[in-house]
Amino acid sequence: MSLIAPSPPRADADRYGVLFVFAAGVLWSTVGLGIRLIEDAVVWQILLYRSISMSLFLYIFIRVRSGESPFVQIRRVGFPVIIAGLSLVAAYSGGIYAIQSTSVANAMLLFATAPFIAALLGWIVLREPVRTATWIAIAVAIGGIAIMVADKSGGVALKGSLAALGSAFGFAVFTVSLRWGRTGEMLPAVFLSGLFAIVITLAICFGLGLSVVLSPHDGGIAMGMGVFQVGAGLILYTLGSRSLPAAELALLSLAEVLLGPIWVWLFLGETASANTLIGGAVLLAAIAGNALSGKRRKPPPITAP
Repeated sequence: MSLIAPSPPRADADRYGVLFVFAAGVLWSTVGLGIRLIEDAVVWQILLYRSISMSLFLYIFIRVRSGESPFVQIRRVGFPVIIAGLSLVAAYSGGIYAIQSTSVANAMLLFATAPFIAALLGWIVLREPVRTATWIAIAVAIGGIAIMVADKSGGVALKGSLAALGSAFGFAVFTVSLRWGRTGEMLPAVFLSGLFAIVITLAICFGLGLSVVLSPHDGGIAMGMGVFQVGAGLILYTLGSRSLPAAELALLSLAEVLLGPIWVWLFLGETASANTLIGGAVLLAAIAGNALSGKRRKPPPITAP
């Protein structure tokens, strides 16, 4: 038997929603620092260990929260959740590679383009209308991206920027898949993405001759990222987002983008190039402007980095 607590007043719900979503952004913002602290592991090894801990954590939480297996929820949604899970694997892989290959500031800012890409995909695939203000924001964001990558004429840094945009595309596909499946529930799809990632990364590690046994240092950090950054961050976001409008969600999500570079600067002394800062400011202005122009719109499903 379960006890249902009375609903809190609207002001309390909003206050807790803000705290939960902001806390989720803070947790997500530490992904760059976590990956920077990895000593030897490469993207596939990191993703393998992170996915194992994330999947176990989410399975327990979903089971306790809903009283049913996440596999039951996955079967209920059907094919769209499979697309969502696979798209997240691509997003995770691109995100880790991007942070290992370019500055955290550059990667995090490019990750923030995901809502705009989702708007375009929703318009193309689901025939969802796109507001005029969002089209303007997309054009401004493209200008900011062009400034950010202008000083990365070749080599690993450019590949890292492209990987970050690929990661944002993966998150956008995830968002559109949830809308396609008519569900705003992220956790079962993220749980499934963890299972997919375990299988895929194991195959890649064996194919490339990479060890699946990491040092306690690297393995501990990667598994901690799965629980605290992805798992706990998603749970807090899911709990908080239900009581907040789209504008507040979008603006609070900027905490992730803004804090990410600060952590690596404070703890590791990593700085960003002038182009990244200028282009990033343009991109953030586009995100904030789009959010403030749609204050009363119901929030669509928003993804986690």
